[in-house]
This record gives sequence, C-alpha cells and structure tokens, in this order.
Amino acid sequence: MNTVLITGGAGFIGCHVARALLDRGYAVRVLDPLIEQVHAGTSPGRPLPQRLPPEVEFIDGDVRDATAVASALKGADGVVHLAAEVGVGQSMYAIDRYVSVNDYGTAVLFQQLTQNPVERVVVASSMSIYGEGLYRRADDTFADEVVRTASVSGSWDPLDERGGALIPVPTPEWKRPALTSVYALGKYVQERLTLTVCGAYGMQGVALRLFNVYGPGQALSNPYTGVLAIFASRLLNGRRPLVFEDGEQRRDFVHVSDVARAFAIALEHPAAPGNVYNVGSGEHRTIAEVAQLLARAMGRLDITPEITGKARSGDIRHCFADISKAERELGFRARQDFGADLAELAEWVAQQEAVDRAEEARLELEARGLVA
Repeated sequence: MNTVLITGGAGFIGCHVARALLDRGYAVRVLDPLIEQVHAGTSPGRPLPQRLPPEVEFIDGDVRDATAVASALKGADGVVHLAAEVGVGQSMYAIDRYVSVNDYGTAVLFQQLTQNPVERVVVASSMSIYGEGLYRRADDTFADEVVRTASVSGSWDPLDERGGALIPVPTPEWKRPALTSVYALGKYVQERLTLTVCGAYGMQGVALRLFNVYGPGQALSNPYTGVLAIFASRLLNGRRPLVFEDGEQRRDFVHVSDVARAFAIALEHPAAPGNVYNVGSGEHRTIAEVAQLLARAMGRLDITPEITGKARSGDIRHCFADISKAERELGFRARQDFGADLAELAEWVAQQEAVDRAEEARLELEARGLVA
C-alpha cells in the first residue's frame, strides 16, 4: 500500500492521521470541502497550512460528489473514511444534513469504490452507537440494553428492570448497539456499509469506534465538537463551561495522537480486516471533573463549571471503553497521559482565538425542545 486517501482529512483527526501516515512513508491525499462550521474563516480550496502537512495532496471536494470522489480515488491503495458531520445534539435537528453527509456520502464513496477498489478501507465509527454503555446488575449479570427513563427518585442514572441500581463497566465491542441519536444512526450506517461492501468486493474493511477524542487542533469555535474543545473555548473567553445533567456522567477521553496511531495500525495489521475495535484510553472521568481539571490547566481556577441540571435529547449517561480487543489483536494501547495532555492542550489554546458559541447551541436545542 503506497497511497492513502483520507476523506474529511483536513479536519482535527484527519490532520493527525495524515502526519502519522506520512511518518510511515505513505503518500497521502485528502478530500475535504472545508465547511465553515469546522474551518471558520478558511477560503474554499485552501487547506489550513498550520494543520495540514504541506506534503499532502489536497482536493477541495465533497464526499457526496461522485466526480470528486472518483478523481480522489485514482491511484489510491487505501482509504481512511473520516468525512462526517459530527455532533449528537445538532444531528437531532439538522437531520437532512447529517443523513446526507454521513449516510449518502458514504454510499457515494462505496459506489465509486466498486469501480475503483482499494486494498483496505478504515472507517471512523463512534462510541455513540452503543447508546448507554454496558452495566452490571447487583446479581453480577450484565445489562446491555439499558434505556434511561425518568425515575421517581429523580436520579440521572439508569435503573434495572426492578428499579435496582446499575454499575457502569467498560463497554466491549460485543455490546449491542442502541442508536439514540441521528448521529449514532449515521455512524452505524457508515460502519456497516464499510464491512458489508468491502466484503462483497474483495476489499478489506475495518471500523474503529472512537471514544472522546481531544488534543491540539480541535475547532474551538464549533459548539458541536468534542467537549474539551467546547470547555476550552468557554474558559478562553472567561465564561463558565456548561455541564449538562449533574456532571457525574462518565466518559473515556483519548488523545488524538493515539487515535492517529490506531488508524495507521488498522491500515496495516493483518488481523484487522472484518473487525470493529474500540479506540479509547481505558480510563474514565466525570464531565464535571474534566471541566475542573481543564480550568486548572488553563490557569482559570476562578471559573467553575455551570451545572445545568438539564439533559439533551440523544445524550447517554455513562459509556467508556473496554480496550482489550484492540490490545489483544492489534497490539494497540493508548500511550498518552491525560494530565500532561491537558497542559499541552491549555498551552495550545492560549495561542488561539475562539468564538464561544456554546450558549447559542444550547438555546438552539432548547428552542426545539431537545433539552429538558
């Protein structure tokens, strides 16, 4: 494999994947339309020089454009499919846009791949497809189809069938999907199209279920990007991070450099084809704790999180990764240290300018009845 096409490759994760592949000797081509929400202030057709390595061949194009996709695939040996609209909350009201890019865009890509097949396709799936993560009941049996409903006690945590407490545990790949948002539906479609079409046409397909990715380079002015970038934008503008529910929901945060390495391994490892893998750190933290740690790293101890006491439609309570399959089959394990990485992120954020749109996004959701 010599040339790899990265769809959506000018974005946060794509730029890091491009660097990782260049370091391994690949020629890298990127197809990206540079949408305003992600690349604010960027002229169409001109990638951000500080983010996208200059050695990359850049094509200004949309994954829904069959002609652009066909051109980008010429001479490619592998594909990393990152092109997607990203945002659980926004997906619940920008439904046609999310389905168009994530579902139809992936269909266009694979239609072209039937005529210009490559050796391997690695798609960015998401932990969102799990819905709630895996839980353990008091009798030590697993509950893998948990759906939250309002409880008499007013607790944010889900309960078992008899109203008993559930303990969140690491979520493995065998946990059945519970698609609670339009974004999750689209990611599951991308994953299944990859594995289904690749198998039918003699290509190798791999899906990586990414957990909460963070690190330098995230779009700070995009209110639907990763939670750490949203918090950083608020803090940079002297405002309190907005934390939904009670802030005790738990997530797994994985550094973008580890994610980029996971994509490189998935492109190369002989055990990867036909499989899905969690890509997380194997650690979990509450959202309120993360907001406080980031404020400390940014030197803003005077700013405390605003706990909204409200939930967004499509959100889940707890989900963090069981990473044993990727470690066992691919030899992959996240290496980065969360504390040190927050310091790195804070240093990068301090050099940026960000338009804080988090309140605007919350009001948009509330106006549509998607926050309660």
